[in-house]
Amino acid sequence: MEHYKYLILGAGPSGLACAHTLCLLGEESFLVLEKESEAGGLCRSAEVDGKPLDIGGGHFLDLKRKEVLELLFRFMGREEWQEHRRVSKIRIRGVEIDHPLEGNLWQLPIADQMDFLESIAKAGCLRGEPQPEAFADWITWKLGECIAREYMLPYNRKIWSMDPNKLGTYWLYKLPDVSFRETLQSCLERRMFGALPAHGTFLYPKQHGYGEVWRRMGEALGERLHLGEALHSIDPEQRVVNGRYQADTIINSIPWSAWTRAGPMPDDVRAAVGRLVQVPIDVDYCPDTLPSDSHWTYDPDESKSFHRVLLRANFCPGSRGYWTETNAARSPEVPAGGFRHRNEFAYPVNTLDKPAAVAIVRAWAQAHGIYPLGRWGHWEHMNSDVAVSLAIAAGRELAGVGG
Repeated sequence: MEHYKYLILGAGPSGLACAHTLCLLGEESFLVLEKESEAGGLCRSAEVDGKPLDIGGGHFLDLKRKEVLELLFRFMGREEWQEHRRVSKIRIRGVEIDHPLEGNLWQLPIADQMDFLESIAKAGCLRGEPQPEAFADWITWKLGECIAREYMLPYNRKIWSMDPNKLGTYWLYKLPDVSFRETLQSCLERRMFGALPAHGTFLYPKQHGYGEVWRRMGEALGERLHLGEALHSIDPEQRVVNGRYQADTIINSIPWSAWTRAGPMPDDVRAAVGRLVQVPIDVDYCPDTLPSDSHWTYDPDESKSFHRVLLRANFCPGSRGYWTETNAARSPEVPAGGFRHRNEFAYPVNTLDKPAAVAIVRAWAQAHGIYPLGRWGHWEHMNSDVAVSLAIAAGRELAGVGG
């Protein structure tokens, strides 16, 4: 039996950032276990058609968090990254306009602008109507009937492949406020008003895929990272993993459903894990280079299987082609000779009862010296920079370092 102070399950951005934070603070008694043959989790890359392709979907490094940049630049220096001003599009009414929709309606024909403006002006939130609890009703109340019907509701049906009213509204603080005044002003002055979305400016490697920085971080851990070691068995009471590794604290960044197959768990906790929902996403590559300057494009058209297109040639130098991201339940057959990577665990789903289920799992985990971390520990969608920032904070907390 090998004993460690900390045993980290999963070598995605969260697990890697937490491990390196512990290491930088002088902690030596830790080990990271990863089931895949390479570190990086959903941020891994592979060479496809001669250039990198991010097999976990589109991931980019936001510039907002200083502590994240300082950590990642230790392994891939700033000079290895190219800075991009975000160009993202929405395909709507047969044309592409810049994202976000409400800030760029002026790019549509006048008659279409009037449709959306009238709809926003009639939104329930602007008319003093009470806030609905059902997701679909909330979207219409918040954004107006046109944006709900033509963009938000079909897009959410595509990405989650479920009735939107099975989703809660507790997470919708992430959506921008739609100001009728700012939307009207943008249409009159023909320029965007309002806040830019996440990744307004972002970094992407000059010579590699996004997975390179995480691969290097894994490599730098040396013998403290065991690749190709999935979770086969776990004793939560003694914190023993795979009959070989025992820890004072287990830091969990892998899906909780893996735990239900690996060891004992109280019935109420097992039931709570069973209520947690995720969607698998297929990443499909196409060698055609599209005539657009967009880095990625959202497409709510439900006659198309995919919900997003990533135009690799516009952010990965010297490459061609694009990839699509599709809920696996909607995916067509892979064309002969085509490339597809399926991520069984891609997006946590914000179902109505998710907060209650997560609370049950977290309470049990914390009572057993198990520390939840990252997208799957918290069962919450988060960009990689957010995951790293939270992991740095977790590492500092666990090491007893304030600030």
